[in-house]
Amino acid sequence: MSAPWPIKRGAFKSVDFNEEAKPILVSDINTPANAKIRYVPENEARSLKAGDVQQQESKNLEHTNLKLTTDTFSTEKSATESQQQKKTITSSGIYNKELHSRSSSTAVYSSSKGTSAKMLTQIHDFMNGNPTDEILETSLDDLEQLSADSKYSDVEKAIHKYTTYLDKSVKCIQDAEHNPKAPEILNKMNDVIRKAWAVPTYGHELGYTLCNALRKCGGMELLLNNCTNTNDELQFNSAKLLEQCLTTENRDYVVEHGLDKVVKVACVCIRNTNSVDHSRVGTGILEHLFKHSEETCSDVVKLGGLDALLFEIRKKDVETLRHCAGALANLSLYGGAENQETMIERNVQMWLFPLAFHNDDNIKYYACLAITVLVANAEIEAVVIQSGTLGLVEPFVTLHNPSQFAKSNLAHAHGQSKTWLKRLVPVLSSKREEARNLAAFHFCMEAGIKRQQGNTNIFQEIGAVEALKKVASCPNAVASKYAAHALRLIGEEVPHKLSQQVPLWSTEDVEQWVRQIGFSEIVNSFVESRVDGDLLLQLTEDNLKDDIGLINGIKRKRFTRELQKLKRMADYTSRDSANINTFLQSLGPEFSIYTYSLLNAGIETKDALRNISEDQLLNECGILNSIHRYRIMEGIRQLENRIGSDLSDDNPDKSLDVFVSYRRSNGSQLASLLKVHLQLRGFSVFIDVERLEAGKFDNNLLQSIQKAKHFLLVLTPNALERCKDDHDKKDWVHREIVAALSANCNIIPIIDNFTFPEPDELPEDMRQICHFNAVRWIHDYQDACVDKLERFMRGELNAKGNDSSLLRMGFSKGDITPGTPSNPALVRQQPSYQRMHSNDSGSGKGSDKDINGSGAIRD
Repeated sequence: MSAPWPIKRGAFKSVDFNEEAKPILVSDINTPANAKIRYVPENEARSLKAGDVQQQESKNLEHTNLKLTTDTFSTEKSATESQQQKKTITSSGIYNKELHSRSSSTAVYSSSKGTSAKMLTQIHDFMNGNPTDEILETSLDDLEQLSADSKYSDVEKAIHKYTTYLDKSVKCIQDAEHNPKAPEILNKMNDVIRKAWAVPTYGHELGYTLCNALRKCGGMELLLNNCTNTNDELQFNSAKLLEQCLTTENRDYVVEHGLDKVVKVACVCIRNTNSVDHSRVGTGILEHLFKHSEETCSDVVKLGGLDALLFEIRKKDVETLRHCAGALANLSLYGGAENQETMIERNVQMWLFPLAFHNDDNIKYYACLAITVLVANAEIEAVVIQSGTLGLVEPFVTLHNPSQFAKSNLAHAHGQSKTWLKRLVPVLSSKREEARNLAAFHFCMEAGIKRQQGNTNIFQEIGAVEALKKVASCPNAVASKYAAHALRLIGEEVPHKLSQQVPLWSTEDVEQWVRQIGFSEIVNSFVESRVDGDLLLQLTEDNLKDDIGLINGIKRKRFTRELQKLKRMADYTSRDSANINTFLQSLGPEFSIYTYSLLNAGIETKDALRNISEDQLLNECGILNSIHRYRIMEGIRQLENRIGSDLSDDNPDKSLDVFVSYRRSNGSQLASLLKVHLQLRGFSVFIDVERLEAGKFDNNLLQSIQKAKHFLLVLTPNALERCKDDHDKKDWVHREIVAALSANCNIIPIIDNFTFPEPDELPEDMRQICHFNAVRWIHDYQDACVDKLERFMRGELNAKGNDSSLLRMGFSKGDITPGTPSNPALVRQQPSYQRMHSNDSGSGKGSDKDINGSGAIRD
């Protein structure tokens, strides 16, 4: 069958819009008998065939032509640069020709036969372009090229472009309910939002604007609906996009329209144990939801959000653990007292330890932030302190720079919201030094970020300026430094700083301190009496009543309480050459209030301390509390017993349940997880947290091994490499193993992707370790591993013990059997499942095992 019109092959050019197109090169071609449309070269054409409808588009240099024919219908549509020409020819010979401007376009379809909706959609997409393909093919290069040096006009263009893009994407998914490419579109939208947040300087504004635009165009409603979709890919990609756009307003929308849906999909993602991406999305969503309100936090906890998070802390993926740490920090800030108590019931203070002990600074930071917010609640302070996690705060704030840390991760590069920061302000006034230090660190970091954003007035609005000024002037070296720097960054006046060397204070320093603690009415009495730092530390209640004129007994108690806090915080090194304060702190932080009394009484050497009597403590040092006097005398006797002793005692005091030895470079996470698991089962656990005092490092650590019933040796890849040829015992893992063997500890290696070296590769004094059977750590079966470990520690299993359930999980006999026989004297009674105090060193002043006075190297 021939075509109903002459067909030419060639290139055509229109000279005038009112004339027919004239060829510049023409050649006649023959029409195949079974063709309805002549062919043009493939590089100039695209075609679509559906049923009895065939459609073809051809392009030339300046002209695009689309032609559609059937047995009874034919249409031709041509477009030029500025105008459009459309021709319609029917089989009956009717011919129409219309001219339109480019801004106006119409399409007419008619057929004597019925066509399906799908066919018409395909025809329409071909004639007018497919929006799905256009969305997926959109380049994001302009978004990626934005930088801190970009013009703001470029940012505005990007906002306009991608606001339109998101709107078009949402409508595309909504219009085609069963669009098979919907997951791809959602993934592309996620790329847009993610890259918007990542733009330096302008990322916060760009990301926030696009997230709001997504809500306004119906995107949030679409995502919430997809959270219950049975298509797993569509559900996950919706959750992934949702995690990226949970800004303040969008969180409000979720809470109002579908909180349960979102929490459920987050938990579904977390339970997908085979996918790291799912875990990241699920924990990321919970991190944002815990940043809404106290009521919302309670709802998320009830829906299982907190339990899901705590289980994820066992995982290894860094990004997942970052979300977990951030989520727990948010919950501690936004949850209020009731949710904080719930966190304690779930042992969050213990599970924060592996996070705060992690090698990743961002995980470590937000875990420390969470624990400091919890310890600021006086009702749960004691339990939080017992967890040992609080001891990890000081090393972090002293070893990091706020401005550099702000740039280390996108998660906090744009800073926190006004509401979030307002909730952190009370922590600046915490009585715990660790809490004040970290809060001041964070505000210093935020001050730099907000200054760059031109939003420093936020600190005045949330009441942080006065709190920062109070901290900046206090005698807390770390907190005052960061608070003062924060004030300078936001353009506020920095008050006079009080030194931590209280004995050296001037009368002006004392006057300022008295004002700070809220006793302005007696400032003149201190000025008239010319009270300096030395006299301040010697004040008695009679002095306050008779000399200062503080008649009200309750006020005297308040003043005395503040004075005792000052004594605990003070630095006495200007007079304390024998470290008397260190000795008193080892008895308990409350004993440091007696330091200056002992120094003034002439106790300035260790010999003088050993020879003091209880009567002298009462009469010469003014220690009225008889129990405190007894504790000090007991401490002195223990000090005498340690002098001249060594680690070869025949009958060591096995007062510690477990000592955990590990290689810091790659074993810290497993070591910290073991600590938590065992503490939750009632065991006392020692794990070095880099806070042992430099001068006493060797003895303290090795004495802890001597006191331990069980020695857990965490063996991760290459954990024993540094022990090879270490004949001088400079490596600390080597030292610890030898000490455990000498102390007759029940040694249980815990192996994680570790292979024992040949025995002759190791020094002779530790070769026995190669012959110990070990518990193989299986990350997905942690509870089962700890169950087996606990049974060995109690002596319930012997070297031939077997457990079919563990063998099914991948254990072998060599993986689960310790090689040392159980010692009946070391068998532990059934533990009561309650929180126990960790035997971590709490001295507060640290050294590192890597660099210490003995020159020993740990990793």
